[in-house]
Amino acid sequence: MMLHVPGVLTPEQVKYFRERMAQGDWVDGRASVGSQGAQVKRNRQLAEGSPLALELGDIIMRALGNNPLFFSAVLPLRILPPYFNSYAGGEHYGLHIDGAIRVPSGTLDKLRSDVSTTVFLSEPDEYEGGELVVMDTYGAHEVKLPAGDAIVYPSSSVHRVMPVTAGERIASFLWTQSMVRDDWQRSMLFDLDQNIQKLRAAHGDNETMVGLAGHYHNLLRMWADT
Repeated sequence: MMLHVPGVLTPEQVKYFRERMAQGDWVDGRASVGSQGAQVKRNRQLAEGSPLALELGDIIMRALGNNPLFFSAVLPLRILPPYFNSYAGGEHYGLHIDGAIRVPSGTLDKLRSDVSTTVFLSEPDEYEGGELVVMDTYGAHEVKLPAGDAIVYPSSSVHRVMPVTAGERIASFLWTQSMVRDDWQRSMLFDLDQNIQKLRAAHGDNETMVGLAGHYHNLLRMWADT
């Protein structure tokens, strides 16, 4: 399931991020991928584990943690501290798939990457190219969102970032281990939750709403891994 999550960051937060990142320590983006990814990745990243990356990453994790749409879609169990990248001058990231197991910098912890998230920090008219292209059974989906908005999609998806031919594309990206590892099960739970919320808003709480909510939580209880 792909989902657009609007307004993860406020315009004021985006402005703060951009000002702080202008003074950041940028390194070769290939430092965070394996040998296969390094063959097709050409971009720059804030140094992993740097004070700036940790500061800004904490803001994003708190924003996502307080976002009900993100929670409903992703059902997060653990979130890897966010990375930050920049593309300019033709930089790109060719077709690849995210590694299944991620290890946060400086730890021995292991996190299963179920859901990938990109939070855009540049406005679409600030750069040319740079579309995130996610492939699934329905074809290729191009994504280029307003600054502060996020896209979530299965980490099992093949995807790429198109070359940035003018301007600069700045974004944050991160991985989440979901309580429900199966994407189809997460999609069904998300659809059920969203429809329950719409029915409650239209008709209030009643015996039917309690029954539907019970089905949701029993399915979550059946599928969740905590």
